[in-house]
This record gives sequence, structure tokens and C-alpha cells, in this order.
Amino acid sequence: MTAENAKGLTYRSAGVDIDAGNELVHRIKPLVRSTRRPGADGEIGGFGGLFDLKAAGFTDPVLVAANDGVGTKLKIAIETGLHDTIGIDLVAMCVNDLVVQGAEPLFFLDYFATGKLDPAQGEAIVSGIADGCRQAGCALIGGETAEMPGLYAEKDYDLAGFAVGAAERGRLLPSADLVSGDVILGLASSGVHSNGYSLVRRVVEAAGASYDAPAPFDPDRTLAAALIEPTRIYVRSLLVALKANDGIKALAHITGGGFPENIPRVLPEALRADIDLGAVSVPPVFSWLAEQGGIAESEMLRTFNCGIGMIVVVSEAEAASVAAILQGEGETVVPLGRILPRGSEAAVTFNGQLAL
Repeated sequence: MTAENAKGLTYRSAGVDIDAGNELVHRIKPLVRSTRRPGADGEIGGFGGLFDLKAAGFTDPVLVAANDGVGTKLKIAIETGLHDTIGIDLVAMCVNDLVVQGAEPLFFLDYFATGKLDPAQGEAIVSGIADGCRQAGCALIGGETAEMPGLYAEKDYDLAGFAVGAAERGRLLPSADLVSGDVILGLASSGVHSNGYSLVRRVVEAAGASYDAPAPFDPDRTLAAALIEPTRIYVRSLLVALKANDGIKALAHITGGGFPENIPRVLPEALRADIDLGAVSVPPVFSWLAEQGGIAESEMLRTFNCGIGMIVVVSEAEAASVAAILQGEGETVVPLGRILPRGSEAAVTFNGQLAL
């Protein structure tokens, strides 16, 4: 070897460690296997993931696709080293968007980009993704890990998720028969979920709070653990209710934009959702955020879920039975209001106040 070659650059010296990438793949193979389901039995490592719709039991399916990320909630994970549940958030933000259209999530792919690949950190992140996939009943069939020094700082990383589901033709939501008098049910959230974290982090900073100190609103946990509580995945309970009852007419995932932005996405122009804010049991984290940040109720409602992560619109005749099914599947169900004629009103109207 010449002296020139001995001093030559390598991919590793440029900041990309192929061996670390191979180690990560080796570490996560058992996690990927744990998400297998009918239709997906392959191993990762190929150029693409495979899924067999016939083996999954569909006869005349319509495919539904969704993609999303976790937003700046990642910054809390990065700053605190709590990486093992952020992957649940990634899956939840995608599969909850599938089930609201009546689709069963089938498979998931992830994109993980970082400044310097740490196989242990990557394994923790993918363990959360696999956990989320198991909760949703979908298979993790592939993904991409990108080490990009110079674009991300060493400890920083970003995640994106891609999910595909299916529904039999004619079973997609929202249905065309929404009418005035239909009942609106709310399903409780697990906390802040994965929206509004730029505001959350600003409140934490303004309050002078420490992530490793007990949470002011939950002294049994650190502030970091409380704020990083993963997004609830509603897939299994909603699929059970959809299969058992034809009364569900529409579903809305309450993400960024809250009630005012998400509910209208499933309503016809002639109808509005009339919401009783007094029926909402507001988790203490939201009261703390509102108080510490001086955040107005209207801003809370358009930024956060405020305690309701999913909206279910159901016929009046079936409301009690649908609520009972969902409660039996572990959901906390709240009667939130009714569908009414819109007229000159906004698409979402409110009665009462949030108990912040």
C-alpha cells in the first residue's frame, strides 16, 4: 500500500459507519419478526417488503395509505435519552389515520435518519416501532436507516412512518348517511400524544421546569416521562366495534388542529358537530400547560387533543351499544355531543368550558 492510499479517505472517516448499520439490522431482526401477521412472513434485508392481501383474508380490498412523523416530541426523547416509546408514537400517528377511514392497518415502514448511528439507540427506537405495530396488528416489513453527518448533529435524529391498510370495498368511512341527531362519542387520550410539542417545550422552558424532576401535575413520574407518554393506538378497539356494529358512521383522529380542524374533515357541508366541553375530563398535563403558559382555551382546543384522542360519530339508535363495545375493549368513552344542521354556524360549535 502506498503512503497516499494509507492516508486516503474512507466512508467511515467521513462519518458513515456501515458496520454500525449492519449491527443495527442484526439487533432489530427479532423485533421485526415479532410483528408478523397473516400476509407478511418475510425477513427484512431485501430491496422491498412484501405483503399478500389474499393471505390476509381480503376479497375485494381498497388500499388506504398514510404517513406521518412525531414532530418535536423527538427533542424531549433526544435530550432525556428516553427512546424506547417514541416509535409507538410514530406508528400511532399513521395507523390511527388509517382506521378512521375504516381500514385495517396491514404493514408499516419506517425511516430513521441520524447524525451518528448508535446501534443501541436505534434498537430502542425500533423496539418502540415494533411495539406499536403489535398494538395495531400490522407488520413491520421494512425501513431505511440513514446516517447523515453534517445534516444532523450527532445525537439528533428524525423519524418518519408509512402505513398501508385495507378495507373491503363499500366499507370505507365516513359513510354517506350522516344526519342531524347522530351522536358524537369521544375516546380518551393517553396525554398530549404527538402534537403541539413546540409549544409544550416553550412552556417547560418558560416555567423553568426540569425534565428529570417530578412532574408538577404527576409527582409519581418525572416531567420527561409524563410528557413522553406515547400516543394511544385505537386500532384494535375500533376494528372490533366496526365489525360488530353498523352504527358507526364516521371517525376523526384528533391530532394537530384539535377539534376545530379535524372533525370537519369527516362532515358533509350541511352538518356541524356540537361539542359539550364540560363533558371532557381534561388530564392534569393540559391544565398545567394552560396555566404555566397562559394559554387561552381557544388556543388549547386548536393545538392539543385536551383529553380526547378520537371522535366516533354513531347513529342515535346504536350509540349505547357502540359505547359498550368500546368500553369492553378498554376505551374510556365520553358522550360529547351531537351532529346538528350547520346553517350559518361554524363546522364545530362548543357549549360550556374546558375544566382546565
